Amino acid sequence: MKQGFYHPDYTLQFPWNSLQFGLVVFPINPFLGAVTISLAALITWGKKYRYLIQKPLNQGFAILSLLLLITTGFADHKLEAFLGLFNLLPYFIVFTGLTALIQTITQIRRIAWIMICGSLPVVIIGFGQLFLGWGFKFQFLWVLISWHITPGGEPPGRMASVLMHANTLAAYLVTIFILALGLWLENYQLIKTQIKNQKNVNYYPLIFLSITVIANFIALVLTNSRNAWGIAIITCVAYALYQGWRLIVGGFMGVVASILLAAFAPSSIANFFRNFVPYFIWARLNDQMYSDRPVALMRKTQWEFAWNLTQKQPLTGWGLRSFSGLYKQEMQIDLGHPHNLFLMLSAETGLITTFLFCGLLIWIIVNASTTLWQSQSLESENRTIFFSYLLAFIGWIIFNMVDVTTFDLRLSTLFWVFLAALCGVVDRYQHFPEKLHNK
Repeated sequence: MKQGFYHPDYTLQFPWNSLQFGLVVFPINPFLGAVTISLAALITWGKKYRYLIQKPLNQGFAILSLLLLITTGFADHKLEAFLGLFNLLPYFIVFTGLTALIQTITQIRRIAWIMICGSLPVVIIGFGQLFLGWGFKFQFLWVLISWHITPGGEPPGRMASVLMHANTLAAYLVTIFILALGLWLENYQLIKTQIKNQKNVNYYPLIFLSITVIANFIALVLTNSRNAWGIAIITCVAYALYQGWRLIVGGFMGVVASILLAAFAPSSIANFFRNFVPYFIWARLNDQMYSDRPVALMRKTQWEFAWNLTQKQPLTGWGLRSFSGLYKQEMQIDLGHPHNLFLMLSAETGLITTFLFCGLLIWIIVNASTTLWQSQSLESENRTIFFSYLLAFIGWIIFNMVDVTTFDLRLSTLFWVFLAALCGVVDRYQHFPEKLHNK
């Protein structure tokens, strides 16, 4: 954890300190965390302005911002659409600024450690909420400190901790789980190498990471989020394939097949697998746990409605934050979003804006994958943590295909921070690989 405290560019030491402090306090105090993280990005913008405006990716986000402003002008409810811009544009500024601040493997490794350590209070509070009946509401100076812990979870029976809703906590935990598992694998390989070379071995980081990975995984299961469960399983399989552990891959696939058969197979087959697959898993997957759910609350209904809106106004959309009002008018039910970020954007901002946004995300995935698999400058001991960030990014995309995380301050800020970290390192390796050895 001591590595990475100092920034390789001494002129960026203060914003780097500000970012680290913000990440430490962010899970418990998102307002203070967001302010210090934003401060880090803005200071970096001031110092690296010429460098940042020349990057093609940043120019792409500038064009995307312009298109969002244009679609706001065509919205029926312009004030609502204008307010919706604050769920996107400020994060673009933070993201682009941090890409110039975070540019080495040592930095992204430290950020991963900070995020993992910061998750422990969240998980502990979550366990207390479910099993000890913890519940309290504390607010100081409006947004400076605002905690709302519901005894028994929110919704009841599902862990939510300080993030107030189980799905929000699940999106947070699955990102932490991916990074923690990556660091665990990295430390495991390091210990194997040290033992092979008969060097002194420090087991404490691996022990700590083992506890953290297990705690986060259990908490992830207790959020009862099907989306997060699926991403966690995909992540484990991806890591196993990456490490060449074919037996573990086979074991995971066997477990997944058993769960799917318990949930969706004909009764004669499903009943056998339900003897050893827990009820809350298979019943949650096939919705038997919530069989009385209204049609308007089903994702299929929401996605069809969003796509119909897109077809009616494919170029400019209906304006940001318009989906909720239009859905309530048609379905007579309050719903904040259609549980798919890309369908929501197409309905609210039009296809051109959505395609550009998707294109930028694909650009990042392609560049990161190229750096991982083809770059000769990326040392073997650094590939696992880099792969973790790439997996976390892909996991975020998958999660947002069945939910929307942009309305939560914690989730949005953390996502754009680790995406900036990924892009910053990719840019550094592509343009200045000779400066990255031993970083």
